[in-house]
Amino acid sequence: MAKYIKDVLITRDEIDKMCQRLGAQISKDYEGKEVILICVLKGAYAFMADLARYITVPLRVDFMSVSSYGSGTRTSGVVRITKDLDSDITGKHIIVVEDIVDSGLTLKHLKELLTTRNPASIALCTAFDKPERRRVEVDVDYVGMEIPDEFIVGYGLDFDGKYRNLPDVSILGDDRDQRENGQGGN
Repeated sequence: MAKYIKDVLITRDEIDKMCQRLGAQISKDYEGKEVILICVLKGAYAFMADLARYITVPLRVDFMSVSSYGSGTRTSGVVRITKDLDSDITGKHIIVVEDIVDSGLTLKHLKELLTTRNPASIALCTAFDKPERRRVEVDVDYVGMEIPDEFIVGYGLDFDGKYRNLPDVSILGDDRDQRENGQGGN
């Protein structure tokens, strides 16, 4: 796998510090409340696990799986829910945890959908943000890091199902270039 990695963009140590910072801010903002973290599968699983360890308020977790990419690197613009929540979020404080915000389509759709379920509050949290790729306006409450417009893998982020297990966030090179010449958001 290493032959396809162009460069390490964010080290595991930097990721840990980011999770500590976000966890402290969420804990402060939700003091005295219980939170439900909603992990957007599959990419956000590593981030949510690390983030949850640094949140000191009571919390529960749930999972959703959505798709807007298929097997390519460009968003299709159509967001499909492939796994819905297991719990009722009515009257609950929820934080949607995403790996990366690129076009903004997925998070905008999820926020609109989850708002119809009457939570007490809804916040959006992402590990990585590519604001220059935004196609729709979406306000993200908690942003780990802004990143350049590169196709990244590792720390849960993948290309065609591969590279999720890499501990650092890296820029993908030849593997993607050989199959498809486009920019994506993982």
